[in-house]
Amino acid sequence: MPAAAVIQMTALAVALPTEPRGTVMTADSANTTAHTATGPAPSPAVSRRADIALWTGQIALALLFAVGSGLPKLAGMSAAAESFDQIGYGDWFMYLVGALEVAGGIGLLIPRLAGLTALALTGLMVGAEIFTWTYLDTTYWYTPLIIAVILGGIAYGRRRATATLLGQLSHRAR
Repeated sequence: MPAAAVIQMTALAVALPTEPRGTVMTADSANTTAHTATGPAPSPAVSRRADIALWTGQIALALLFAVGSGLPKLAGMSAAAESFDQIGYGDWFMYLVGALEVAGGIGLLIPRLAGLTALALTGLMVGAEIFTWTYLDTTYWYTPLIIAVILGGIAYGRRRATATLLGQLSHRAR
């Protein structure tokens, strides 16, 4: 690496903390320039402790969705089939929900997709809550809500990766 590039990178690293929020420093081959970003300042990265808590929740929910909930539906286990028979949609809906749960369990383990997957699974839990109150015995009505709250925390904690992913997707669509 040329000495000029090292000096520019050092100047960039030194200048960033003193700049007001929303100012972005860029380095090119000739000089270092500053410009104000048009959008809000980026959200801070999560702390190490929060990242460990998020990964713990993601792994636990991935196991719950993929192994504990999705695979029994895909295998057509009688307990799963019984609840879907009460709803009245039949086996195709059970297989669809099982496939979505397994895909969601896998998505929670992929860092770029974890936040978006948590949002999608939250929608699935809202549907589960509606069907619990409408068609099923309401004994365990709180289970989808608890899972949705945990998924909401994961989606919030991974919001930066989700925003980056959506930004890349919208940029490719243009």
